[in-house]
This record gives sequence, C-alpha cells and structure tokens, in this order.
Amino acid sequence: MRRSQVGYLAGALAAVVLAVGCGLGGNGESQAYRPVDTQSSATDSPYETDPPSEPATTPAKPASKKPKPKVTSATPTEDPNNFQLPACAHHEGVKVSKAKAKSALVAAAGKTYWPATAPELKLSSDLVKSVAWHESGWQSDIVNCDGGRGLMQVMPDTVDMINNRFGQSYDAHDYKQNAILGANYLAWLTGYFGNKYFKSKYDLSPGKCRTHASVCLLNLVIAAYNAGFGTVEQAYLRDKSLPNPAYVDSVRSLMASCYCDRY
Repeated sequence: MRRSQVGYLAGALAAVVLAVGCGLGGNGESQAYRPVDTQSSATDSPYETDPPSEPATTPAKPASKKPKPKVTSATPTEDPNNFQLPACAHHEGVKVSKAKAKSALVAAAGKTYWPATAPELKLSSDLVKSVAWHESGWQSDIVNCDGGRGLMQVMPDTVDMINNRFGQSYDAHDYKQNAILGANYLAWLTGYFGNKYFKSKYDLSPGKCRTHASVCLLNLVIAAYNAGFGTVEQAYLRDKSLPNPAYVDSVRSLMASCYCDRY
C-alpha cells in the first residue's frame, strides 16, 4: 500500500514538505506459485518507476555448454512382454532354438482341425505364435507352477481332453506335438464359441474386433485359452465382458506388432 503525499502549511510562510511513500507491500502470496502473465504491459510493473539499476560489475563468463548425451537406438529385448519365468517353475527336457519353435508353431497353425464339423475353421499362424510367445517366450522346456508345459503351456487336463475328443495321443513333452495340442485347443475354443454365439461363423480376423476389450470371437478364444472357456462364457453371458482383458491385450498386441516374425 502507498502512503499519500501530505502537504503541511506552517504560518504565513508556506513550506511544502513532500513525504515519499513506500514501494511494494507484501500481500502474503508466495511468488513461486503465482502464474506469470505474459500479456502484461510495462505499466503493470510493481514499481512506480523503473527499478534502480544494479551497479556495474564485470560481466560473468558464459557458462560452458554441457556436451549433449549420445543418443543410441535401443536394442530390442528378446521378449516385448518382459517374459519372466516364475520362481516355482523349472526347465525340463530339450530346449529347441527359436527357429525350430517357430517352424513347429506355424505347422501346427496350418493343420485342419474339425474337418467334418467345421470345414471353414482356420487358425492364423500369428495367433498361435503370439499365444505361445506370451505363454512361454517360445521356450520348449518350461514346466510351470500350475503344470503347464512347453511352448503352448498346455495343461494335463487339456491334453487329456484334446486326445479323447479327437482320438489322438499327442505328447506334450515333444515340442512339435505340444504346438499341435495348443493349436488344437484354440481350434476347439473357436468351434465352441463360434457354434454357440456366432451362428457357426469362425472368423478370427482382428478386423472383426473393434478393440482388444470387445467380445468378438477372436478375443473370446484368446481369453478362454488363459482363463478357461467356462469362466469366459460366464463373463460373456453376465455382462458381455472379458474376465482377463490384460491377457487378451498382450496377445493381440503381439499379433499386431509382428514381433515374432523377427525369428
């Protein structure tokens, strides 16, 4: 606040005494938290006149420029999902190369499953490869804590169901047959949901899914591979949702990135 200039008259001889008011007063507001008004003009300065200039000093030497850090391209990691083997899991059997794993998965995807009841049912190699990558990182010798085994982390109950349902005797310990077991289960899930909820249509193309969280056939099949078809069916019937959207999103993202094709 500024004080007013007060004039005093003394007797017959007039003398004008000027009292100079003080400058800035505090308003209790921290400057560190006040926004800077870049549109203010020079007359908005808190000073009535220009502030006194600082006494002349020797110009300071300009600060030396720090060298710019060297930018290098990040080396892609082997697993975009940062696949980590659970502490309770272990390695058992023969570990094959990524090239052999990929070859087995592509071959498994190319097989015809349910030829009599679902002749139009075809699996894409991207789906099979991406599920396997998310499940095992294409490591053929992993035995997980829950009993999942190999490239596709097939469970013992799943092995029994597929072998009994299709009259086969696949061995989950063999990496090629492990890939077939996983692909056959994906085909079975496609037939199950396709027949029951999609009028016997088996289109697994990503273009049929608006998002990774929608309840299209592809997303239901991926979700059921992880959570079981019963759990997925309950969520679908309850409120048209997925019980494990994060899992579905990871597999779909792998399919879209074509990351597996580098091998």
